[in-house]
Amino acid sequence: MASEVRLVELLAALSLAADAGAGQPAEHSLRTCALACRLAAEAGLGEDAQRDVFYVALLRSIGCTSDAHEQAALFGNEVAARAELNLAAHLSPRELLAALARHATSKRVLVSARGLPRAIAAAHCDAAERLAGRLGIHESARRALLSVFERWDGTGFPRALAGEQIPVAVRFAQVAYDAILLRDVRGVDGAVAAVRRASGKLFDPAVVALLVSTELDGDGEPWDAALAADPDGIVLDDEGLDAACRAAGDFADLKSPWLLGHSAAVAELAEAAGWRLHLDAAELRRAALLHDLGRVAVSSGIWDRPGPLGHADWEAVRLHPYHVERFLDRSPALVALGLVAGGHHERLDGSGYHRGATAAQLSAPARVLAAADAFQAMTERRPHRAALPAERAADELLAGARAGRLDADAVDAVLAAAGQRRAHSYRELPAGLTAREAQVLVLLARGLTNRQIAARLVISPKTVGRHLEHVYAKAAVSTRAAAALFALEQGLLEMGYSPDVAAAAAS
Repeated sequence: MASEVRLVELLAALSLAADAGAGQPAEHSLRTCALACRLAAEAGLGEDAQRDVFYVALLRSIGCTSDAHEQAALFGNEVAARAELNLAAHLSPRELLAALARHATSKRVLVSARGLPRAIAAAHCDAAERLAGRLGIHESARRALLSVFERWDGTGFPRALAGEQIPVAVRFAQVAYDAILLRDVRGVDGAVAAVRRASGKLFDPAVVALLVSTELDGDGEPWDAALAADPDGIVLDDEGLDAACRAAGDFADLKSPWLLGHSAAVAELAEAAGWRLHLDAAELRRAALLHDLGRVAVSSGIWDRPGPLGHADWEAVRLHPYHVERFLDRSPALVALGLVAGGHHERLDGSGYHRGATAAQLSAPARVLAAADAFQAMTERRPHRAALPAERAADELLAGARAGRLDADAVDAVLAAAGQRRAHSYRELPAGLTAREAQVLVLLARGLTNRQIAARLVISPKTVGRHLEHVYAKAAVSTRAAAALFALEQGLLEMGYSPDVAAAAAS
């Protein structure tokens, strides 16, 4: 399979997920990419510059999961809020305040609104740059992603760059991004007029001048247009495909602190179980890494809720396997992975979702993934329940097999795989982190505030602050989102540094 997957196909599938998480219309990133590339070609940019435009425009929204947890706390449904606030720069102060008021969970949001753009931009940019690096994107495009929220007049975020300080690729992506969004709500003429009004303020006037003479609807099918603009034609080998799928899984898990590391842990179980059953272990591993990509389309306000879900929320939850299928279905090379990934909540007796499929409709890999996901989820904490001990989770899995919901062979293989996993030593820490620093880092990644970390570890908030200063310096990060990705990349969650093992690290 690896020899058939082009990098651009996986990036395009990820862009569909990012659109959903960022509250954008479907295929918005694909259309942005196609338009930005046409503008860059019309401007006569060199080959390297056009290459940067392609990747920046396609991946502009890939940081959308970085602060979904925090935004859900402010807005309740952060996806719905983003759908209205994506064009905040084109709203009058009164319109913007009204939009915030419609989505805010309390007056505190309105009070803190002035500081929101900088915090959002910093989190999105850090996560986008880091994920792009793991997806194999070259350095100049990757670094440009740190500036996608800057403005031509210097009033943007997070670094207040101005004019030609802003990377060329970003200037083209900015105009294309807003033009496509504006077209959907104000029509072509309204979009062009709004972009022209923002010339010299939000946008590079030279790029705006190109837009005025360019057809916004001239690209045809967005998926085909974006893939046709692929500047590199990279075909992923086995190692590259694994790395890209792992990055995609971490992108999905960033949606909620409760989910960090889940996709990688499920992949480990599924791969080991697949090997025992003589299945394609690599296929299982990749499908497992991608299985929760559909979570991105559902508000973090649902995933983070400590109480019972209402009917509407459950309907949204039941659709997340459908979303992952749709994100991957567009690529002939990824469709098989999507079918396995989309079946992770199906059950043999038809009681699962999203299709309510029965045994005859479920492949062996899908059965293994369902068992691996169920076991791993039960052993992880969630907002509404504590983690089950492995022995209790095993009993629940076996009960599911006896009741005919889960495949007995898949359950046996998953439990055998889980029993052979070895705990890592607490001394095996990256970047020179101490045991306490690693513990503080994971608690931060899980969404705890400094005061909550202090209470959990029975230390002062000031001490937590000092530990985090050391963590940020050693990990070379500056935001919680980037720190969370560092923790995932270094396997700290797998090493046992979870909120439940406070006694494991020495002061």
